[in-house]
Amino acid sequence: MGTDGQRNAERLHCLVTGASGYIGGRLVPELLEAGHRVRCLARSPGKLRDHPWAGDAETVGGDVTDAESVAAAMRGVDVAYYLVHALGTGSGFEDTDRRAARTFAEQAHAAGVRRIVYLGGLTPRDVPEHSLSPHLRSRAEVGRIFLDAPVPATVLRAAVVIGSGSASFEMLRYLTERLPVMVTPRWVHTRTQPIGVGDVLRYLVGSAAMPADVDRAFDIGGPEVLTYREMMRRYAAVAGLRRRLIVPVPVLTPGLSSHWVGLVTPVPASIARPLTESLRHEVVCHEHDIARYVPDPPGRPMPFDEALALALRRVREAQVATRWSSAAVPGAPSDPLPTDPDWTGGSLYQDERQLPVDASREALWKVVEGIGGDNGWYSFPLAWAVRGWLDRFVGGVGLRRGRRDAERLRVGDSLDFWRVEEIEPGRLLRLRAEMRLPGLAWLEMWVETDAEGRTRYRQRALFHPRGLPGHAYWWSVSPFHAVVFGGMARNITQAAAKGMSARGSASHTGRARRRRERGARR
Repeated sequence: MGTDGQRNAERLHCLVTGASGYIGGRLVPELLEAGHRVRCLARSPGKLRDHPWAGDAETVGGDVTDAESVAAAMRGVDVAYYLVHALGTGSGFEDTDRRAARTFAEQAHAAGVRRIVYLGGLTPRDVPEHSLSPHLRSRAEVGRIFLDAPVPATVLRAAVVIGSGSASFEMLRYLTERLPVMVTPRWVHTRTQPIGVGDVLRYLVGSAAMPADVDRAFDIGGPEVLTYREMMRRYAAVAGLRRRLIVPVPVLTPGLSSHWVGLVTPVPASIARPLTESLRHEVVCHEHDIARYVPDPPGRPMPFDEALALALRRVREAQVATRWSSAAVPGAPSDPLPTDPDWTGGSLYQDERQLPVDASREALWKVVEGIGGDNGWYSFPLAWAVRGWLDRFVGGVGLRRGRRDAERLRVGDSLDFWRVEEIEPGRLLRLRAEMRLPGLAWLEMWVETDAEGRTRYRQRALFHPRGLPGHAYWWSVSPFHAVVFGGMARNITQAAAKGMSARGSASHTGRARRRRERGARR
């Protein structure tokens, strides 16, 4: 997306926070394409190692709330991008956001950084700040902190971002595709100004080279102002669906709306709530001054229907670079894996299974790497579905986050209610559980060769209980392990022996695919 003008401009050293997230993961390659040097600040640098751009960018460990690590990351930096927020970390997330932004601004000034660039939320005019949702209120406060700091800042304010894998797009997509008739909250009549993710990235990249005297906020949006109801109907038209019947009702509060969205879409209630709360007030752009500094080429900003069509094409062609679930779930465990059965960190329960495989290691690995999402889990589908429903019920991510890519995984990818913690191509896939549990859980799948040169599949589930509830949980579910984990091991080896990928092996997967195809024709 970098232009010749950008490539010929001054080469800047850019720090990107939030590179494991949806926007940050797409911004890094755009900055590199524009000719800039990039350093990423990440709490878990290993999660970035499999990104296509990883070899071209520097990655350092640290956290925006830790002044020492931020100071180290700022050394030699010209432009610092702030693309993180603490939403979902608990009731004190506004205070965490406030402290992190102040730390970031202070360390940027101390390091001689020339500009801070922040992507925040578009806020309504003439609405008192205390009436805004906590999500929008915190975004607005972070923007003010940067504008009040000594370092010149560019604060970009966007409403609904439309792009393959964005939370807003996924919410719109699944609500429209799954519900031909919808009983909806009143906010479907609220006007908003959606913007394509490509234009957001273009403005972010262009902001790096703004003149030193520019220190202000900019509204950014697409060329159209639409209600959410209009957006759903436009999506149906672009996707080739029948016209949707939308019936708004006044009784759905933001909290109820978020659970409704969580029930119908892969977006959990914890993420859906700030999205729906942001739709209570009209959020439209009141200026387009950004074009003075980042001129819009012909056809830009991209019209809504074109942004939808592009996002849909990326999804259907499995070309989704990042997803809303790319960033780790706030509060998810990050403790080290107990790799030794004699681990001294406390109790460690294991379920280990090994089976010979009448197939090559390559065939077995293809099945292992293709597991999850629409491809299925090679085991009792109802048991996995029920576990996902229970997780949703208690506020977890559930089983419907799916996969970013139908065939390939990389470290940091979300995979239903797991996250890829380690992958050694052709040998090991380790998943860390992100469902709500009274302890820590991992699932390992190994592709090995035995002493006689035959392919062997080894599978290990590990659980480190937290207190008495953790022990009770393990013993309550262990009777089902033979069905769930035992069946999983048998079906994976059988699929590999038949030369099938995960998508082609399980009959329930085929049925799911046919249901989606029928839904697309409605």
